[in-house]
Amino acid sequence: MPVLKIKKESDCKDLPTPSYQTSGSAGFDLYAAINGAIMIDSGEHRLISSGLRMQIPPGYEIQIRPRSGLANKYGLSIVNSPGTIDSDYRGVIGIILINHGSRPIEIKRGDRIAQAVLKKVEIAKIEESELDDTERSDSGFGSTDNNQ
Repeated sequence: MPVLKIKKESDCKDLPTPSYQTSGSAGFDLYAAINGAIMIDSGEHRLISSGLRMQIPPGYEIQIRPRSGLANKYGLSIVNSPGTIDSDYRGVIGIILINHGSRPIEIKRGDRIAQAVLKKVEIAKIEESELDDTERSDSGFGSTDNNQ
């Protein structure tokens, strides 16, 4: 089992340490490390600190994903979903939240705002070359939908 080391920022010791909520959870929650509360208006996006730094094992990444309950109830999502945190990054993890809902959303310190999933990554050898032809070839968006 890989080990994911985390470090809380000095002003975030009061926030919960991330953990898997159940034995079958794929991800663990990240919390808003903000002072007070902020409003995210409809259509607005904001960068919210998690207050965490991570040492991700080589050969892995952390994917930052929306929480389904917040998406369903409020239309809250993540702009670059899933966001990728590379194994060599040691800065504070930030989450770019976006309000797709019709009303402003209040985010308070300690709110669970996203989930993080540790994923294995394959590193490809990249080489410039001619490409093999396929049945689809360069047909793009919607090209396999014959009903439209």
